[in-house]
Amino acid sequence: MSSDVIITSLFIFMLAAFVGFESIRRIPKLLHTPLMALTNALSAIALIISIVILGQGHTTYAQVLGFIAVVASTINLVGGFIITDRMLKMFKPRERAPKPAAGSEDGVA
Repeated sequence: MSSDVIITSLFIFMLAAFVGFESIRRIPKLLHTPLMALTNALSAIALIISIVILGQGHTTYAQVLGFIAVVASTINLVGGFIITDRMLKMFKPRERAPKPAAGSEDGVA
């Protein structure tokens, strides 16, 4: 790879990271759960693509980058599902303790 291609690729990566960070930071809290579902879907696509890149592995450089992409995509996907699960648990109603039956010993005398 020439240095121009590497510099261009790093510039695109840094620009995408900045735009992604700024767009996520400004989203209202109400929209985070649907956004996480979309992000999990995109992470799954990135994981499949990185597995394909790793499988082709024409050079050692491509294999190393493919392995890093598989690890990063897997961590992102699993973390996204964990966070989504926690957020959805916040909206579930809490279970209440059952009330004692009338005329039982626990009732008021």
